[in-house]
Amino acid sequence: MTTSLFSRPAWAGIVVCAALLALLPILNLSFAPGHALHISSYTVALIGKFMCYAMAALALDLVWGYTGILSLGHGVFFALGGYAHGMYLMRAIGKDGVYQSNLPDFMVFLDWKAYPWYWSFTDSFWYCMALVVLVPGVLAFVFGYFAFRSRIKGVYFSIITQAMTFAFMLLFFRNNTGFGGNNGFTDFKRILGFSITEPTTKAALYIITLAALFGALLLCRWIVTSKLGRVLQGVRDAESRLMFIGYNPLWFKLFVWTLSAVLCGIAGALYVPQVGIINPSEMSPGNSIEMVIWAAVGGRGSLLGPIIGAFSVNGLKSWFTAAFPDLWLYALGLIFILVTLFMPQGILGLTRKFQKTREAA
Repeated sequence: MTTSLFSRPAWAGIVVCAALLALLPILNLSFAPGHALHISSYTVALIGKFMCYAMAALALDLVWGYTGILSLGHGVFFALGGYAHGMYLMRAIGKDGVYQSNLPDFMVFLDWKAYPWYWSFTDSFWYCMALVVLVPGVLAFVFGYFAFRSRIKGVYFSIITQAMTFAFMLLFFRNNTGFGGNNGFTDFKRILGFSITEPTTKAALYIITLAALFGALLLCRWIVTSKLGRVLQGVRDAESRLMFIGYNPLWFKLFVWTLSAVLCGIAGALYVPQVGIINPSEMSPGNSIEMVIWAAVGGRGSLLGPIIGAFSVNGLKSWFTAAFPDLWLYALGLIFILVTLFMPQGILGLTRKFQKTREAA
């Protein structure tokens, strides 16, 4: 591992890509539809969603690529962050709902008379932002403490993370839990007093998401290039040897696992106002498996790879589900098989291999 992690050309590429992404909402606002330089609102929203996915993939890479912990349950952290923000957005609707009640429409429909206790104080934006961090973080800490203390690892850990996210999905699907059942939270109107459908509000959310993704990348880079990062890679490559020289892997694994969950929760919170809905399907085991595929396709253990994978796979998904909606899952499975067999280091690894071959020639 080098102390720089990214080469100078890589840094130049990161800066150029960030600048181009930041330019999209400006072109959307500056030029009218039909103009050659106009970027549609749909495209801006789609790229904003991809950036949220990229942040979730980056969080997963921190635990899988650098610590060797394969999670098949990160979808639950993503969704919990989304629900925490969605609770504020539902309260912000006020009486503008269908039933013109202080309660959300789904609560009125189900004959709820008051908010449940866990909805208390959720009319405060900053309280809900604290929940975005605390709810996924506390769940990950408690779950991880008992799992890592019991030295559960490998495929067994992957299975229980998948069981966890499936259990939460079933819980949130129930109408009596107060989270909207099948439909979840939707029909948002305002955020901090600003109309959520206004182009300027959407542009601001997009820029905040881009800044969060860039900040998460810098944070993860700082961690993996530090002494802590070397210990995490020691956990991945030779945990028993690490214990022999005096390190306790429990706290290192617990730290990176909790941090990864928090980053995933923040990604989910940024996802909700841009997409306009959060429901229990975000917790489905299939969504967590897709995150793993993003990291694998891009190249795990590289930080940039999962970001590339998230954009690549979801870009392909957007096209494929429009052209061949019934075949996407087959295509996704085929992609994973081909990457595993012929591109074990993912797109980024293939690029590096091509570059070395060209330099040798």
